[in-house]
Amino acid sequence: MTQSNSEAVAETSAGTSSTENLLEELRWRGLIHQTTDEDGLGKLLASGPQSIYIGFDPTASSLHVGGLMQLMMLRRFQRAGHRPIALVGGATGMIGDPSGKSEERNLLSAEQLQCNVDGVAAQMRRFLDFAGEAGFSGQNGALLLNNFDWMKGYSYLEFLRDVGKNFPIGTMMGKESVRSRINSDAGLSYTEFSYMLLQAYDFVHLSRTHGCRIQAGGSDQWGNITAGIDLGRRMTGDQLFGLTAPLLTTSDGKKMGKTEKGAIWLDADRTSPYAFYQYWVHVNDEDVMRCIAYLTEIDKDEYDELAERTDKAAGERAAQKRLAQWMTELVHGSEGLQSAERATTILFGGDIGNTPDAELQEIFADVPSCDVTTEQIAGDGLWIIEALQLAGLCSSGGDARRSVKENSISLNSVRVGDEQKRISREDFAGRSVVVLRRGKRKYALLKLMPDASLGEKNANAT
Repeated sequence: MTQSNSEAVAETSAGTSSTENLLEELRWRGLIHQTTDEDGLGKLLASGPQSIYIGFDPTASSLHVGGLMQLMMLRRFQRAGHRPIALVGGATGMIGDPSGKSEERNLLSAEQLQCNVDGVAAQMRRFLDFAGEAGFSGQNGALLLNNFDWMKGYSYLEFLRDVGKNFPIGTMMGKESVRSRINSDAGLSYTEFSYMLLQAYDFVHLSRTHGCRIQAGGSDQWGNITAGIDLGRRMTGDQLFGLTAPLLTTSDGKKMGKTEKGAIWLDADRTSPYAFYQYWVHVNDEDVMRCIAYLTEIDKDEYDELAERTDKAAGERAAQKRLAQWMTELVHGSEGLQSAERATTILFGGDIGNTPDAELQEIFADVPSCDVTTEQIAGDGLWIIEALQLAGLCSSGGDARRSVKENSISLNSVRVGDEQKRISREDFAGRSVVVLRRGKRKYALLKLMPDASLGEKNANAT
């Protein structure tokens, strides 16, 4: 099971021994892509607790899998005794980061942006222990800040005078993220051009107000991070440090966290614990060990054991199952993990029991289904032989009878041994679906709907 961050931070309240091992751990996990001065960063971390910040772009009310890399980076630093600062870009989010983008984003309204900020902030509490919250009293309590709070009072002229004069155009033009967009067909608007300056100033502000000397981020943020370091040197004379991690991609270079149905979100209402769990269970063998290194706190000994098992018996999917368990419990808690594991068991023929209607439909979202009416299951009920044909599990009455005799048909996980079985309202058990299974993995749903609704649906179909 995952260890809570509070427990881990309590074990390393002084932070000394963990700090010494932090960079070593980041190295074996492959989490150091670039640093501005690795030796200097190591000496800074060894000198005592430091503050580190990472910015999060509030383009939606939930983070998705891609944001896990950065949340876990902050969590690792906090567990080593340092103070993490999660910076939500309420101001920069009004513009949109052009890094890695082929065209300009649609600008969000202030109301939508605030909704997104609130949603993202709530999710971060699963990963970090915030100062003054939930009884946490450590000296390295996380801070949750919004750059809109210090930018909203800045007039355009003041910002140009105080900040803009310290930011050479040549520095900005030298960044790949800017050059690639300027030379593209879409171009780069002045609004987006200003993004780097605003983010660079965040680093200066945090160094002044919170003594923050380290900024981390994904490798696509290198240009923005180094711009902030340069601005800090010009405005304050302080030496600041940058650290980037690789992007979370598959072995063929595609970004992880996306499926045919869309992004994998951390919000259970957008991506259920079951769907979240299933995503990690189905990670390719080529990617699973990298995901474990990047995203979990599984130690090196267990990592090596899982790597060996994957190499010798990939079909067991031991690493994928451990990854799915660890990630689901971290993001959705023990209840979410239990729900996901229960759903997975049902998918492989386990007892449906009192599983809620919505959860059943989520589990079997991709299997064939057919509609039945209340009239069809009234009285004596719907004959199982007819139901199997309606659901498409059997091609004929003879095929259905043979399947029942061979003991290969189940209704709601219960074997059907009588070909005279009738499906009645009791079989729905207060739900709108019943689950039919033939053999080990062929499923179909019978969905109950009122006659009037079915007639309307059929009329619309014609």
